[in-house]
Amino acid sequence: MQALTIIGFSHKRSITLINMDYFLIILAGCFLIAGLVGSVVSKLPGIPLSYLGIIILHYSSIAEFSVHFFIRWGVIIIAIQGLSYLIPEWGKRKFGGSKKGVWGSLIGMFAGMYFGVWGIVAGALVGAFVGELFSGKESYKAIRKTISFFSFFMMGTIFQLIVGGVLLYHYLNDIIYIL
Repeated sequence: MQALTIIGFSHKRSITLINMDYFLIILAGCFLIAGLVGSVVSKLPGIPLSYLGIIILHYSSIAEFSVHFFIRWGVIIIAIQGLSYLIPEWGKRKFGGSKKGVWGSLIGMFAGMYFGVWGIVAGALVGAFVGELFSGKESYKAIRKTISFFSFFMMGTIFQLIVGGVLLYHYLNDIIYIL
């Protein structure tokens, strides 16, 4: 009841546990969707948001996860999150990419968001290529570095999307009974 008072529902004294469950279910769903978006947009913590959504769902009366579930998925999320940051950096160093290429990829990805998923992919590729050109690379070297950076970036993104999708499956599997 105090959590509802904090967010401004103090005038409704007759709020029941079911209303709180609906609030938690919707909030968990928002975190899971934000987690999937964060898997593609690299500035958002993708799968940690999804994990937080599952934790919020656990506090509703419709879902109950075991401690082993939380520990297992916590370790998986820490590993995938770490790898999604380390793999592109390792690929950039291995193949000699530049910071301008990384920034170009991020700017291109944001610019391509207007055109959907394919715009994000194309924007990231074009942005990385332009960034590599601005760093002084010749065009054939810039293309090589762009493709290598983008392939490592996509590996991290795909891993995050898989984990986010599995957590979304657990969410949907638990709320299917109330729909």
